[in-house]
Amino acid sequence: MTFDVRRFDIYRKVPKDLTQPTYTGAFISVCCCVFMLFLFLSELTGFIATEIVNELYVDDPDKDSGGKIDVSLNISLPNLNCDLVGLDIQDEMGRHEVGHIDNSMKVALSNGYGCRFEGKFSINKVPGNFHVSTHSATAQPQNPDMTHVIHKLSFGDKLQLQNVQGAFNALGGSNKLESNPLASHDYILKIVPTVYEDLSGKQRFSYQYTVANKEYVAYSHTGRIIPAIWFRYDLSPITVKYTERRQPLYRFITTICAIIGGTFTVAGIIDSCIFTASEAWKKIQLGKMS
Repeated sequence: MTFDVRRFDIYRKVPKDLTQPTYTGAFISVCCCVFMLFLFLSELTGFIATEIVNELYVDDPDKDSGGKIDVSLNISLPNLNCDLVGLDIQDEMGRHEVGHIDNSMKVALSNGYGCRFEGKFSINKVPGNFHVSTHSATAQPQNPDMTHVIHKLSFGDKLQLQNVQGAFNALGGSNKLESNPLASHDYILKIVPTVYEDLSGKQRFSYQYTVANKEYVAYSHTGRIIPAIWFRYDLSPITVKYTERRQPLYRFITTICAIIGGTFTVAGIIDSCIFTASEAWKKIQLGKMS
């Protein structure tokens, strides 16, 4: 007795002369193919696209930074001469630096009097402040005008990501030209460590920040205090992490199989119901005629 392996075939074929094509079946088949194509393209787009997942945790993400944060500042003071503008840095670790000049540049504005200050420096990961003032000038002006425009204030690596909405340059574009010329300006910053990890696992460390501000004319028992632009900062213990992820291949294949199988099954049920109802209606009509 010869063993026939074809007995295990669960996909038995029906001869064409035993099948009956219908207009309804053709319409359902076309709709079924169009629907499957639409779902396939939707899933393919989702599979190719990169998803950004964010999470929060308590830790210092950049332990290799030596306890430092890089700062980039770009600010214009249109009513103050460059010879008078300086940057001072203070913090709770005892740092007190007046007239910081490393990696900084002062450029006279078009009117020849105002000044644009650009500087890159580092701060310690402890509460403190840095401020733009005339404190480092050889001779203090009588009435320094601290009206200004902040073009950029950012911390850490530069991140330009379309899929991430963050406050990496929250003070960019801040305009205080209409403020009291003799007023000091306080910007209170809450710095939030931020990590971005791409698909390759490479991490970039940056910092977002929230800001509140006030302006005031300060006085002491000796008279009016020289105004300045203060940036007082503190670090949040919470770290925000953004991770790039892509849908696994096995999940994409599983979804496509589910789309094809499910669509064919539902379409077959609909076609069968319509065909059965049509045949029953024909028999009823024949019964009436006889």
